[in-house]
Amino acid sequence: MEVLELKHITKEYPGVTALDDVSISFRQGEVHALIGENGAGKSTFIKTIAGAIQPTSGEIWIDGKSYDRLTPAQALDLGVAVVYQELIQFEAMTVMDNLFMDMKDVKGVFVDDAARAKKTRELLDRFNCPVSPKALIRELSIANRQIIEIIKAVVKNAKIVIMDEPTAAITVEEQQHLFEIVKELKANNVTVIYISHRLEELFEICDRVSVLRDGQYITTIDISETDKQGLINLMVGRELTETYPPKPPCGDEVVLQVKDLSGNGVEHINFELHKGEILGFAGLVGAGRTELMHLIYGNAKKTGGEIVMDGKSLELRHPSGGMKAGIGLVPEDRKFQGCFLEKPLYWNISISDIDTLSHGTFVDRKAEMKQAEEYREAMRIKTPDMKVLAMSLSGGNQQKVVIGKMLAALPDILIFDEPTRGIDVGARHEIYQMMVDLTQQGKSILMVSSDMEELLGMSERIVVLHEGHQTGILTRDEFSQETVMTLASGWYGYS
Repeated sequence: MEVLELKHITKEYPGVTALDDVSISFRQGEVHALIGENGAGKSTFIKTIAGAIQPTSGEIWIDGKSYDRLTPAQALDLGVAVVYQELIQFEAMTVMDNLFMDMKDVKGVFVDDAARAKKTRELLDRFNCPVSPKALIRELSIANRQIIEIIKAVVKNAKIVIMDEPTAAITVEEQQHLFEIVKELKANNVTVIYISHRLEELFEICDRVSVLRDGQYITTIDISETDKQGLINLMVGRELTETYPPKPPCGDEVVLQVKDLSGNGVEHINFELHKGEILGFAGLVGAGRTELMHLIYGNAKKTGGEIVMDGKSLELRHPSGGMKAGIGLVPEDRKFQGCFLEKPLYWNISISDIDTLSHGTFVDRKAEMKQAEEYREAMRIKTPDMKVLAMSLSGGNQQKVVIGKMLAALPDILIFDEPTRGIDVGARHEIYQMMVDLTQQGKSILMVSSDMEELLGMSERIVVLHEGHQTGILTRDEFSQETVMTLASGWYGYS
């Protein structure tokens, strides 16, 4: 039985058609994947269902009733709940208060806190979430915060739960816990619309999969009738035969030395980076990989050790010091640390090179736009105009803008922290090729990644961390998932 149908949905913006005559139906009690490259229209699609976006034309059918558009309040009343990738929660409030924010369980003029706490504990136990009802949301891990959002949907008796990239920032163990929750929702006849760029997940929990490409509906198939390569071909409209582009080995020239480096949560780190090398960094959540990168970039204070670049010892006390020394950073969180979302694209790219583009106190706008267009073409940024705001782009194109901003400063050493998190397979391939091209130009790369395939496929060596300590350095002939995970779990072996 179809619980939700979208018929001939079109959404037009000035110069862009985000959804073009899309029709998809969803059955009661199924886990239905929605996939497509960044910019395919997935976000517009789910926001249309949630009432956050009003379609230009088309119909939304829920339980056999037709609506030409929904408001967020209507969608909630009809049983639609969304767990967004960027969680929308009251971080300074308790788990209990977040769950029952809109509920009207009162005694006279007073909220029944005892009943709420009891009900919250029952729900947390049901979903095996080991947190206190009175814990503040900001104190929880990303995985537990996602579970709280799912529980909120259960509290509101949601019939349709949309999950947007739920595993993008959680560990493998937390991912399995999430899958069990998805299976329980399905067992209770809840329809789950599941969006993920990690295609291998879909084969574990999904029943059917629908594909969008460039705002258009491509097909819906049973997940049992396809494989990962088949889904990739449907998403990108072409066959990607090489996931990781070939890369010649780097030379022996050392461009960066980290000697007994301590600070910002890491201790006694030692490694060398060679010219033209992609050096990977592996570790579980809390291992200190991002903290180490910020230490090298100058965004944190070292308490011991030395950073040597091209034979000169660096004393970096501010990120501008890292940039001036020739180090560039693509941060883990592109939306809040990488992009200026409310600024236009040309501004985002030129900001790191603004001194070169300025004459006195005035920016040479013509030169600024010329530079932006060069990066747009070189990086294949999909946008009708470099004057549009960064927030209007897909995740993959936002990432390209962040990389462009970094490259405009002409660094010699590039730090990529989770370079393809939340990015589709087509955009991933373009970013991988870009990284290889940069090494062929003499650049050197430090790459942090939680994606095991990415680490093994792109790195020439891998430094493994555990709880702020270095447990080993692996060469390519020592690479294996088992070895990396063993070292990441705290076993000291290779160095």
